[in-house]
Amino acid sequence: MALTPVEIRHMTPGRSMFGYNAGATDRLLEEIAASFEDVWRERADLADKVEQLEADLVRYRELEALLRTTLVSAERAAAELKEQARREAELILTEAHAEARAIQRKALAENERLVGESRRVREQLRSALAAVDQEDDGAAERQGADEPDLDKTWPGAEAA
Repeated sequence: MALTPVEIRHMTPGRSMFGYNAGATDRLLEEIAASFEDVWRERADLADKVEQLEADLVRYRELEALLRTTLVSAERAAAELKEQARREAELILTEAHAEARAIQRKALAENERLVGESRRVREQLRSALAAVDQEDDGAAERQGADEPDLDKTWPGAEAA
């Protein structure tokens, strides 16, 4: 059983006729008590320190578990965001391809329409030119038969 410094201070060794020197023994007991007090205080301080360190250890373990959970959650969220971004990129790319094909189809259709319109206008111009040529030919024939040639009847035309 451990004795406290107070208990050691109150101990008195038995005395006999040829016993011990009381002054020296009392000094020895005083030194023992002082040393034991120091050790007792140091032990109490260390016990407090151990208690504090154990509390810190519990707190750090809880923090470690929280950090681990947070890290796993962050990794999971990052993977989900990466997958979502990949899906969105694929969707955007698919939509862009579809839009490009639609624009290309419209451009080809517009080109065909314009080519057709160009042909139609060309044909109309040819028809109009042919009609004008026929009209000119017909007018020239009619003029030659109905009217005298002005170049020949005009005064001074022979000189020209």
